Amino acid sequence: MTIADIQVWISFNPELALLGAVVVALVSFLIARLVIARALVYIANRTETNYDDIIVESLRPFRVAWLAPLLIFFSFAYVFPRAQTFIEQVSLFFILWVVVITLNSLLNAVNQIYESSKDYTGVPIQGYLDLVKILFLLIGIILSISIFTGESPIVYLTGLGALTAVLLLIFRDTILSLVASVQISTNDLFREGDWIEIPSIGVDGDVVNMSLHSVKIQNFDKTFSVLPPYKLLETPFKNWRGMQEAGGRRIKRSIYLDITSVRFLEDQEVEDFKKVAVLKEYMERKQSEIRQHNQERGVDTSMKVNGRRLTNVGTFRAYIEAYLRNHPHIHTEGMTLLIRQLKPGEHGLPLELYVFTKTTVWGEYEAIQADIFDHLLAAAPEFDLRVFQNPTGADFGALGGE
Repeated sequence: MTIADIQVWISFNPELALLGAVVVALVSFLIARLVIARALVYIANRTETNYDDIIVESLRPFRVAWLAPLLIFFSFAYVFPRAQTFIEQVSLFFILWVVVITLNSLLNAVNQIYESSKDYTGVPIQGYLDLVKILFLLIGIILSISIFTGESPIVYLTGLGALTAVLLLIFRDTILSLVASVQISTNDLFREGDWIEIPSIGVDGDVVNMSLHSVKIQNFDKTFSVLPPYKLLETPFKNWRGMQEAGGRRIKRSIYLDITSVRFLEDQEVEDFKKVAVLKEYMERKQSEIRQHNQERGVDTSMKVNGRRLTNVGTFRAYIEAYLRNHPHIHTEGMTLLIRQLKPGEHGLPLELYVFTKTTVWGEYEAIQADIFDHLLAAAPEFDLRVFQNPTGADFGALGGE
């Protein structure tokens, strides 16, 4: 039986021909869905690697199974000459978009495999994949128009040149975000997992996702901030990755001392401070230096302001440094360890600690910092130093009681 004979039979039996075509398409769909698709899922679940699971999940084989009946309708459209063009156009249209959607899903799989690999450093490719998705969608739209109009896709591609200004306006944010994404990746400004801080807009948290159109940041209060990539290049931000990679987080905080409590040490106090384990070597060395200096210059030590003499604040500063150098959680080599006096002011004399902890974990860092200042605040009176504090109700109450 020739094709002409089949077409003649169909012209006399259109209902039966249509029913037969539907049955063939349905059988092909069931085979594709119940046999081929399930086989792919079964095989992926049986393998040890997770990559094929990601690919099959993104591929959506049960959705791809719709290609079977669509291809059947397209291939045998010629046997229905009156409706051949319509059947081919509709079939091609749905085939096209199943393919486009499937390709976009596979790009998601590529991104997921890339981010789950052992070599992933936090530098995302999501922005580039999003750009490819947009290209697929544009191609799909152009081909769809071409299918129904019968015009060559090249005609519409040529016409895009005249619409460049309109396209630039429509896709302005996309283009800006694409350029920003390239700059962010090329200069390694930040990655997924980085802790970034943007004080001007109240953002302070970890980057959890980067795509072509948005950067998603989970703040430490568990809220989310979503910004377009180009906004991050326009706004000053701080990336804490350097601190995390260095393995040390800075403590920069001052103890404010009442200036009226600063004084010279008595000889007996010098001897007493030699009993402090971390100060013994310092006190003996400074005492020897001062004695030699004063003797060489014939200083009259009956007056305390003559020559050199130890002070309680200087000794306390030496104690803080010695205490921190013996602290198990403070970096003593390779990172700054500095105890310095700042300019005296209305809040007294600031003694600033500028040191680095050996951990960057927030909770551990805060605990170490608190333990250090707990100790130093309690130790200050041992040097006859008063920690400065503005008068409180209790202070005024004590004055009233007197």
